[in-house]
Amino acid sequence: MTRIPLKPFMTSALLALAATGVLALSGCTVFQKDRGPIQAAPTNTPTGTPAAAETALAERYHRSGGAPEVYGIQYRSDSGTPVINVWTRNPDDSSPTFESLRNGVTGFLAREEHVSLAKGYQLYIVGPTGALQHRWDTRL
Repeated sequence: MTRIPLKPFMTSALLALAATGVLALSGCTVFQKDRGPIQAAPTNTPTGTPAAAETALAERYHRSGGAPEVYGIQYRSDSGTPVINVWTRNPDDSSPTFESLRNGVTGFLAREEHVSLAKGYQLYIVGPTGALQHRWDTRL
């Protein structure tokens, strides 16, 4: 078996690749020039089916004229900006359908639930199979 010697540039490249992997997996803080430090962490992406509280909020959304295919809505504050999860029975994941759903849900939450969207929000839409259809981030 012949051993291939490592060139100096190969060693540097391997060390850089290893350091990048460690940083990406560690959840370390990254500094963004315009926004300050942000925390690199896994996302909390909803899947499956909503709980009773989420279906009750969707029913209030329906009574206010919201899309009937929505069967769950959840929101919580995450670092001062809302994280909104929406479960829909509509398999259509096209842009016009998404825009309509996004505008309807965020308008309802701001108007009826008094959720402040002034600093932006994160929106996750889960489709009928329980898989993520859309992820939208408007945080400032």
